Amino acid sequence: MPFDHSGLEILGDAECWTLLTAAPLGRIVFTDRALPAIQPVNFVVSGEDVIIRTSPGSKLAAVTRGTIVAFEVDDFDTTTRTGWSVVAVGPARTVTDPQDLAALKRLPLHSWVPNVRDNFIRIHPEILSGRRIPASTTASLPV
Repeated sequence: MPFDHSGLEILGDAECWTLLTAAPLGRIVFTDRALPAIQPVNFVVSGEDVIIRTSPGSKLAAVTRGTIVAFEVDDFDTTTRTGWSVVAVGPARTVTDPQDLAALKRLPLHSWVPNVRDNFIRIHPEILSGRRIPASTTASLPV
């Protein structure tokens, strides 16, 4: 595996997709009133798209229509000081096609919030990157 200038392992696309698919929760990064905003969301990967389910009138639904967003998942172990992070960047689109919506409603994507969430946002990553803090780089660090 290649490493970046900081000693972090650079993950390839296949491993990024594997980690992205396995993560239970992610964060979407978008612009709200000209300021950066981050919101935790549950999601599912469908093909090479990240799918988020939200309510039609939500702020997230409004601000992501046709904009470029970042989506991030990660996992860290504070005891071993290891972890990884995957970032996907691409356009966010509200899904409106009835056949596509019917297929997305069958995905195992259930909101953690107890209200109607029938708006689907599809993020198609144009940039996918990942980094891992390998155990070997943390072994000599003071505790």
